Amino acid sequence: MRHDSATFDLQNCLLEEPVIRWRCVADGELQRSTLPALMAAMAADQVRDFPALRPHQRHPWHAFLTQLAAIALHREGRTQGWTDASDWHRGLLALTPDDPDGSAWCLVAPPDRPALLQAPVPGERVEDWKNLLWAPDELDMLVTSKNHDVKGARARSAEADDWLFALVSLQTQEGFLGAGNYGISRMNGGFASRPGVGIAARGAWGQRWLSDTQRLLAQRARLADEHGYASDHGHALLWLVPWAGTTSLDMSSLDPLYVEVCRRVRLLSANGALVARVTGSKVARVAAKERSGVTGDAWMPVETSEGKALTVSAAGFEYRLMSELLSGGRFAHGAAWSLDGWPADAALEVVAQATVRGQGKTEGYHERRVPVSPKLRQLLAGPQRVAVAEIAKHRIAAIAAVRKLVWSSLSLLFANGDADVRNDGISERANRFARPFETREDARFFTDLALEVEAENEARSPERLRWLLGLVERAEAVLVEAFTAGPRSGMQRYKAQSAALSRFHGALRGSKPVLPDLAHHYAQQRQVASPRVEGERHE
Repeated sequence: MRHDSATFDLQNCLLEEPVIRWRCVADGELQRSTLPALMAAMAADQVRDFPALRPHQRHPWHAFLTQLAAIALHREGRTQGWTDASDWHRGLLALTPDDPDGSAWCLVAPPDRPALLQAPVPGERVEDWKNLLWAPDELDMLVTSKNHDVKGARARSAEADDWLFALVSLQTQEGFLGAGNYGISRMNGGFASRPGVGIAARGAWGQRWLSDTQRLLAQRARLADEHGYASDHGHALLWLVPWAGTTSLDMSSLDPLYVEVCRRVRLLSANGALVARVTGSKVARVAAKERSGVTGDAWMPVETSEGKALTVSAAGFEYRLMSELLSGGRFAHGAAWSLDGWPADAALEVVAQATVRGQGKTEGYHERRVPVSPKLRQLLAGPQRVAVAEIAKHRIAAIAAVRKLVWSSLSLLFANGDADVRNDGISERANRFARPFETREDARFFTDLALEVEAENEARSPERLRWLLGLVERAEAVLVEAFTAGPRSGMQRYKAQSAALSRFHGALRGSKPVLPDLAHHYAQQRQVASPRVEGERHE
């Protein structure tokens, strides 16, 4: 790129220019607005979605908007959000008093001044930074884009909000990516993730944004005390602070709700189009390695026994993890997790989102939502939470036991009914054909769980029995589905299928049953049936 074609004049100011695209709840009509106008629309719950926002950018964007709102409202001494765009404009601009012209809210600004999510780099020639990125795809989560089958630099005709969302994603959820490319402070290490876990009312973006903003405001003082932040006048918008890449900010200098940046990047205009220049740093922007991601992030669960932030695995929010998050005692939740303060009939859900990162690769984007009925909310908010956790624990154990039985029965099937034949090929086939069982149980786990935990006490045992019977029936169906992949010849097929079914049912009814409660039910059925059979014989 020719240097004389690049400009750093103020451009795409979010406070003044309608660059953010969103659609209305009422009719889906596309809108374009400034950031203050967007916040006013969200306060009125008018925002359905953002068409340019990619799935893995959802949580960073929600967190960014929420933290901004809470910081602005706190600085103005308010506990409730504004409803008018002009008030949001004034409140946001007040956060950047050294830049009254809105430079800190522009996507492009001179390098010695802050631009949105871009720290000033006074004295540096940004044009000499080696990494030139032509599209937001190249800027945002490079490894993740590959894993999502999104080709780099496909968005050569990107609009301003494409760059905005890429910046938010990069600066507030990126991890370590080689020397000079450090990650954020709000996760447990450079190969971890920044999940977004909370309780929200089912609906559009505005409802969750409003409730989470209120919770951040309510918890701000506690976060300052517990985590050693500056109670007042701490750095809140870290892109306002000049950064040559050689110094880190101490946590004690930060506002409890700080919005961070982790990379040195500057956008500029080249021949009328936005591009980015990126360079490395010698240190992380925030000195937080010893915190293990425990920063008071409103959406971050913390493993209490180890004192570290949750790192979501490649399995995502599978039913075991979600059960722990919902009712277990393994995690302490952030401010966005609250079962109190909602209307009695509010339709709530657990929202869990994360982009999972590995060393040199990513494991994709994961999102799960679990409905929380008013009755379940009441149980989870009181002493009955322990009972809910125990029911979930027993169900998880039952699924594991039946899954193991399905695998064992499949192994015998693929060994042609010969129990002495074992090898890696058989084990792998058994794993592959058993996998759908657990996948299907995962998908229905919380719907089934709710039927038992929300039942009256005397109805819980019958409901559990119904679930166990259904569980075994569904497991047997998975076993039978695999018969088509078993032996083809008549005698071998009969032998293998008979042996697999015999092992399956024998383990359910034998002297050491895999599900004792279900075995007891089968035994009772036999006892009831035996006198009837004897009576028929005497007749």
